[in-house]
Amino acid sequence: MDHVDKIVAQWAQERPDLDTAPMALLGRLLRASARSSQATGKTFARFGLNAAAFDVLATLRRSGTPYQLSPGALIDMTMVTSGTMTNRIDQLVKAGLVERIKNPEDGRGFLVVLTDEGFKLIDKAVTAHTETQARLVNALPREDREALTALLKKYLASIEDAP
Repeated sequence: MDHVDKIVAQWAQERPDLDTAPMALLGRLLRASARSSQATGKTFARFGLNAAAFDVLATLRRSGTPYQLSPGALIDMTMVTSGTMTNRIDQLVKAGLVERIKNPEDGRGFLVVLTDEGFKLIDKAVTAHTETQARLVNALPREDREALTALLKKYLASIEDAP
């Protein structure tokens, strides 16, 4: 019996009229997400990063050469507000991990580009990140991981655009 089972059992005792099956599923997803976030947060911290900084640097790095994007593209790819992105970029500029350059296609705009230091740091951090992720999921046999991945993909597709 895990933590979620205990909660569901308490509700079953107090409110037997409730269908707690969704609570059991979502409770486990939320707990798994929280534990994963804690572990990845520790990994990011080893590199002087938090999840927000890692997100921007990783987005730039995986975008490929020349490792630059407009703030709008970063916003679209990270799903944060423009104010949040501006703050993230400002912090990364101060740290010397990215720089702003003029956008040659839009004289009023700029691009965010990884510096050499930012490139080296994110390459090290993403390597450690994938190692952390592997450690987190390797408790399950490969077949179970593949089945869970497929189910979660299907589930997310069904709720991504839900109100």
